[in-house]
Amino acid sequence: MAIGKNEVIYIGDKDLNRNRNTRSNDETTERQIKILFFDLTHYNQTTQFLLCCAGVFVLYLVYGYMQELIFTLDGFRPYGWFLTLVQFAYYTAFGYIERSVERTTVPRCIPMRTYALLAFLTLGTMGLSNSSVGYLNYPTQVIFKCCKLIPVLIGSVLIQGKRHGPMDFFAAFAMCLGLILFTLADSQVQPDFDTFGVFLISMALLCDAAIGNVQEKAMREYRAPNNEVVIFSYGIGFVYLAVIMMVSGHLVKGIVFCAQHPVETYGYAFLFSLTGYLGIQIVLTLVRTCGAPLAATVTTARKAVTIALSFVFFSKPFTIQYLWSGLIVVFGIYLNVYSKRSKLTFADLARMGTTLYRRILRLPTKDGTKKSLLQV
Repeated sequence: MAIGKNEVIYIGDKDLNRNRNTRSNDETTERQIKILFFDLTHYNQTTQFLLCCAGVFVLYLVYGYMQELIFTLDGFRPYGWFLTLVQFAYYTAFGYIERSVERTTVPRCIPMRTYALLAFLTLGTMGLSNSSVGYLNYPTQVIFKCCKLIPVLIGSVLIQGKRHGPMDFFAAFAMCLGLILFTLADSQVQPDFDTFGVFLISMALLCDAAIGNVQEKAMREYRAPNNEVVIFSYGIGFVYLAVIMMVSGHLVKGIVFCAQHPVETYGYAFLFSLTGYLGIQIVLTLVRTCGAPLAATVTTARKAVTIALSFVFFSKPFTIQYLWSGLIVVFGIYLNVYSKRSKLTFADLARMGTTLYRRILRLPTKDGTKKSLLQV
């Protein structure tokens, strides 16, 4: 076919436009922030963060109350793992319902081997945490879980190759110092410790530290929606735990016991699981938008409030050491939030230390002059 002199053909222009549109759609999908059916994309980052924080506090305060309430039932102490099994079943059902209502037809994004690891870590952190409540005071159990900030920081360095400034580590140190003092106060006022319970919550802490970083890396790499992560993580975890309990014989015992107290077990577990499921959605959004360390800081602050309310709703002895050790934890949380705006690095600290050392010893500076502390 003949082509006129004034006609110009742009080869590949459609492909270029298609690539631009595809890239634009991918960027829009990546920027989309949703919690269940609520779209937060059009809010600024500060508003998104504050809404997520409010949701975490409200939902997990109810979650903590229901968890402690379930274990006040006489004879329920040995059935912490069965509670985890019921909780996993509820979570899987909630995720499937959410996915069905949204009519999501997107195929699975994250590989099954990653979900197998996530399910194992999820089973560890939730199962061990639920079981530890039967052996430890609830505030002590929560205090131990608050110490996960340092493992989360270490995990983000080892798993994701991230770098953190000194303020992050100062914050983690302050938080853990306050939590240790809180635990010591608890041991003096109410020495109700069990070494097996300490072992359970310590293992849960390690799993909890790893799971946030694995989730963050997988969700960012494969752009998986929250409900997909919930369905596969807890669905596979349910299969793991059901097989283990069936082989060990604890499955039948748990069913028999809960059948005798259906409201106090399955009923409370429903509310316990519903608030936990909604809270997980918000925490996953925090992990996606702000990163695992900041999400851990928010959940740690929530746990401090949970401890305070635990003393209000469930009778426990109180000492003033709880108060000032809790303030140290709050100071650590402030340092961690401040570190997100601070550009301070370890190199800056080294230079500041060298400069201070020179001034104290009246050593000459680079220009050959001497300065005393009075001149500073």
